[in-house]
Amino acid sequence: MDKMLVVVFDNESKAYEASKALQELQNEGSINLYAKAVIARDASGNVEVKEEGDMGPIGTGVGLLTGSLIGLIGGPVGLAIGAYAGTVGGMVYDMANAGVGEDFLFEVEKSLQPGKTAVVAEVWEEWTMPVDTRMEALGGVVFRRTRDDVVDAQMDRDAVALEAELAELKAERDQATGEARAKLQAKVDKTKAKLQSKHNEIQARIDASQKATD
Repeated sequence: MDKMLVVVFDNESKAYEASKALQELQNEGSINLYAKAVIARDASGNVEVKEEGDMGPIGTGVGLLTGSLIGLIGGPVGLAIGAYAGTVGGMVYDMANAGVGEDFLFEVEKSLQPGKTAVVAEVWEEWTMPVDTRMEALGGVVFRRTRDDVVDAQMDRDAVALEAELAELKAERDQATGEARAKLQAKVDKTKAKLQSKHNEIQARIDASQKATD
């Protein structure tokens, strides 16, 4: 199953060892490693990307998760860094919302205290033991979530935001007249199209997931 992993360590050296260990697990055939990154939180609480590596378009999930973590932990400055860190495989994600799997992000954030480092990775694994055994031997605390859960959380959040925006635009349009009403109607139509596109995207993921299950 396709998973997003975050493994938190007490220091950078252990995180780099863990990054190498994931590559070794890939070489052994225990996992498929799509992408990985190392992020560190200094004593002041600032977060920095120390290492990143993309092994294909599917690795965009690492950029999404890394950017969201930096945005969540780093505040306004972190959001700017997070937008940069979210560039993986040629795709740029808007990290301003930093809302990907909030429960997962907050769980990781509590563990990633100042002075600690984390490895963020996207892997395909049949069993959790190979990764857990290697990471825990290095003193890491492993957090994992299926990639669909992480990406779907962002898609759901986007849909909710568009629905709220549409409701506000409709309310404003209904009170407007003349040219202002026409302009607002154009915005309503445009937002409706965006919302429909998002719903189609969500439905496509549901259909794909159901097909895979079948």
